[in-house]
Amino acid sequence: MADKEKGYKTRTYLEKDAPHLVDTKAKLDKIGKGMCLAKWTQSTIHLQLGHTHSCHHPRTHKISQKEIARNPSALHNTNYKKQRRREMLTGKRPPECEYCWNVEDSSDRFSDRVFKSSESWSLPHYDEIVNADWREDYNPRYVEVAFSNACNFKCSYCGPAFSSTWMEEINRHGGYKTTTGFNDPLGLQAESKVPIPHREENPYVDAFWKWWPDLYQDLHTFRITGGEPLLSNDTFKVLDYIIDHPNPNRNLSLAINSNLGGPAKLIDKFLEKMKRIEDEGRVREFIIFTSVDGWGKQAEYPRHGLDFNYFWDNCHKVLTKLQRCNLTFMSTYNALSVPSYKKLIEGVYQLKEEYSSPDRYWNSATFLDSSYLRYPQHQTVQVLPMEWSKEILQQAQLVDYYALPVFEHMYTGYSDIEIQKVKRIYDWMISRNMSELRDDEALKKNRHDFGVFFKEHDRRRGTDFCKVYPEFADFYHKCLEIKL
Repeated sequence: MADKEKGYKTRTYLEKDAPHLVDTKAKLDKIGKGMCLAKWTQSTIHLQLGHTHSCHHPRTHKISQKEIARNPSALHNTNYKKQRRREMLTGKRPPECEYCWNVEDSSDRFSDRVFKSSESWSLPHYDEIVNADWREDYNPRYVEVAFSNACNFKCSYCGPAFSSTWMEEINRHGGYKTTTGFNDPLGLQAESKVPIPHREENPYVDAFWKWWPDLYQDLHTFRITGGEPLLSNDTFKVLDYIIDHPNPNRNLSLAINSNLGGPAKLIDKFLEKMKRIEDEGRVREFIIFTSVDGWGKQAEYPRHGLDFNYFWDNCHKVLTKLQRCNLTFMSTYNALSVPSYKKLIEGVYQLKEEYSSPDRYWNSATFLDSSYLRYPQHQTVQVLPMEWSKEILQQAQLVDYYALPVFEHMYTGYSDIEIQKVKRIYDWMISRNMSELRDDEALKKNRHDFGVFFKEHDRRRGTDFCKVYPEFADFYHKCLEIKL
């Protein structure tokens, strides 16, 4: 046990372990040390904001309405992005991609530019990309799209850009009086991230539907995000299109986010369409991504609007109705996740036990995707006293205990990547490795904001922090006492 208590190390892929990554990096480096196929093949598009980027590391940038009026594919093929492609093809490293450069320059690890370029939706297109003119439009093979910010939840770490109920709260009360001005309307305006109301005409959505028939021909992976996608008519329009127009390459992977907390009629409508897609073999695989960060009342508090029992019943409904679907739990692991996350680990394992089969994609019915929150900083696990790291360590040990294969069940346990993701949270907690949190003054500021935020959260939303989290009561009151 002593060795484990020193912390878990995340997996690094060395050359001997991943020859395909070595080969991919060599191909990229022939063009230049900054080359990344994701700049062509991958796109995340926030239609409610008119923003896009090619992966989650660079900041999003604004899409020109003039460009999409002439060329709907400029939702992805923006002039800005084309300039970055030009830089890559001429051996330069775009500054916005510094995350990958920093990884490669400071270690022997592969960066995400190598991982993303190695994907099945990316690497096969290497030759056509490097031999084409940088000014040419290119249909991405991996697309994530949000049609609107319509959402029935207002999660504590989220904001108006992705939640209409958050926008309603901010319009009524303004931003929170933290030192960072969390969800301050002026900040949203400064970053051009004020969402277009979901009931209003949206030129970016119009452009998407003009582009869609052509884009659909080349798609490998398509994911609908939000907001809450089931509250958008465009989501059902996509499903109907897939039913009526089988993907030409017969190899489409479909993924849809949902908090599974909407009206029962809407969830049933969604499941019926997904069932037809499944039965008629319209897609190669499909995944439903749902979000939960804890268990019971401690899951409900940060994800305001959640009825946990209703949500869990709907998880069973999904896995019963859709025999090939994988249900992935996206956990935005934050400070409030710590006390009850063990119960979630056990709950997801029970779903694996009950529903996993070799007929499902990945064989497992469920997948636990534990990603730690980094912003807003006042809600990350790093604001907590270090003693709480022991609880996170126990959670890491629990998923390890439930590792594959478990007992006589071949498809039941947690996979290596699920285990590593929880272990990584522990490593991050004990490291306090964000530069903003290394000194006492920064930690003091973030704890002050923790108290300010949740006190106001209780006032606005009629919640009671200490009642839901009695184990944090002393810490919370100490945060309230901090003066800056």
